[in-house]
Amino acid sequence: MEDFLRLYGEAAKTAVGFFWKAGWAFIMGYAISAMIQAFVPRQRMTAHMGSFGFQPIALSTIFGAISSSCSFAALAAARSLVAKGAHWIAGVAFMFASTNLVIELGILILIFLGWQYLVAELIGGLLLITISAVLMRLFYPRRWLEEARESVEHDAPEEEDFSPMQRMRSREGWRLVGHHFVSEWKMVWQEVLIGFTIAGFMKVFVPAEFWQTIFLMNLQGQIPDVLIALENAVVGPFVAALTFIGSMGNIPLATVLAGSGVAFAGIMAFIYSDLMVPPLVKVNAKYYGWPVALYIAGIMFVSIVITALVLHFGFLALGITPEATAGDAAHDQFAVDYTLFLNVAFAVVAAGLVWLHHRHKQAVGLSGGHGARTFQDYVTWVCIGVLATGVVTYLLK
Repeated sequence: MEDFLRLYGEAAKTAVGFFWKAGWAFIMGYAISAMIQAFVPRQRMTAHMGSFGFQPIALSTIFGAISSSCSFAALAAARSLVAKGAHWIAGVAFMFASTNLVIELGILILIFLGWQYLVAELIGGLLLITISAVLMRLFYPRRWLEEARESVEHDAPEEEDFSPMQRMRSREGWRLVGHHFVSEWKMVWQEVLIGFTIAGFMKVFVPAEFWQTIFLMNLQGQIPDVLIALENAVVGPFVAALTFIGSMGNIPLATVLAGSGVAFAGIMAFIYSDLMVPPLVKVNAKYYGWPVALYIAGIMFVSIVITALVLHFGFLALGITPEATAGDAAHDQFAVDYTLFLNVAFAVVAAGLVWLHHRHKQAVGLSGGHGARTFQDYVTWVCIGVLATGVVTYLLK
């Protein structure tokens, strides 16, 4: 019992340490994202996404990169694009871009995993979009997709067009920045909390040998490295699916895998698979029906496996494969270093943006109503209780 309480306290402290290391990065990332969403008129781009070609896919990629990093928001926005006439290939490109090429995710990867993983994430994000576009062009179930489009066309909301410079010079524009900032946090804070909590407890309670067995790292030298990389690329998405965590919450989990010696292909496949977790596949099924949802998931799975393998062997050939170790965020989490000063500075920024959000609510008459409780709500409260109890246990021990 003594050992369990010690490990329990250490796990809670590790999870809170992950939050501490990433706090300033979250605030900066979502602040930049909020400014982009407030000041970039998106309506002008959506009008050019209705066909297959370089321009529609490039526009949807840019659109995704400047949109929300929340996985659920990405699916909702992609649905809106399809309903407005965007090509399905552009819709899938948007999903990949909004969960792999956004600023806040890149900052988080840099902190937790290092610059090689950030470079891989950016290159791989573009590869994912290219490969998925080719696969969808080759295997295009026209009848399924057109029926799905017809079922969502009547739900497309109107997008506002505006002058970016005029909005940037207005008080209303900056209040809208605060509103977008708070709205982003409301969408992602639960999955971030759950993901960071799971990562902290996995790091302490799950031995590295467990992950090495699942990803065949214990068989290095006994079977060809090519087969290990292939197995890692295939298994990574399934491990991600079992976590039920979206894009921003799975980076600390990827850090745990990296610290356990998992191959580069497995870690990248895990990171890219946030759109394949069961709750998100179910959302797509609700939008388009199960045949189209499973078709999109299948395209994503094949694209992820191919991309992970290309990155693995490409980085290996260039001699820049990251070492199989956790980043700095997994160690010395509460040291008096740049993190402390950045967290304090960006806490002030966050307070200012929250104030702007409240001014926006007052100006437009928004209310703060709550919807029905979801399963994720209850899981979130459990995680909060587990962390609070764990931190008290750590301090007492």
